[in-house]
Amino acid sequence: MTAGVGRFAAELRPLSASSTGGKTSETLALIDWAIQTHPDLLMPSAFNLNGVVLIDLAVRAGYRGQVVFVDTGYHFPETLQTRDRLAARYSELEFVTLNAGASAQDGRTPPELYAANPDACCAARKVAPLQEYLRRKNPSALLNARSRDQAATRAKIPSVEEGSSRIKINPLAQWTRQELEAYAAEHDLPVNPLYADGFLSVGCWPCTRAVRPGEDARAGRWAGQGKTECGLWAGDGKL
Repeated sequence: MTAGVGRFAAELRPLSASSTGGKTSETLALIDWAIQTHPDLLMPSAFNLNGVVLIDLAVRAGYRGQVVFVDTGYHFPETLQTRDRLAARYSELEFVTLNAGASAQDGRTPPELYAANPDACCAARKVAPLQEYLRRKNPSALLNARSRDQAATRAKIPSVEEGSSRIKINPLAQWTRQELEAYAAEHDLPVNPLYADGFLSVGCWPCTRAVRPGEDARAGRWAGQGKTECGLWAGDGKL
């Protein structure tokens, strides 16, 4: 285990579900630890509710690094607008867009590959650009916004997660969707407007629909295609 990770993970108290304020304090402590332990910390983001909350908390904790977004060419206009609003609000951060100007007609993938082979589409348009960027930057840790209640595939993620290439810090692992919504409302955060229409997890428009009552937050991603992750956090090519 990487030096320092086990010690922090052991000392981190379970976050109290009874108080968002208490949970915020613990989360800020974890992010502060991550910043101090990994000065080259980097944050990938797709600017969903979790990501917006994490950006605000990270800035409060003293993060002044990069927020890296992959433009697949298939994002909703609302997602790009949310990115721009966040960049204007948090000028102390460096917002990096990979494949800026990407479009469905750019020749990077065959037309409608997203329908024929969504794994291949994600691999080419989302995973590969970020992997290439990380190879060049080579950060020792990533700060990301996954939480356990988003989907069954994320139900057991720890707050500090070891990986083959780098540590993954998951400050929101124990936050519920209701707590994230409450925090966003309290701090008047610029949440993607599609969220209010039931898009609880927003990806590329061809492969995202609104979530139905009783479904988990990521049920609208690749619905009916037997796919739950893009490949960034699960599978052979995960970060």
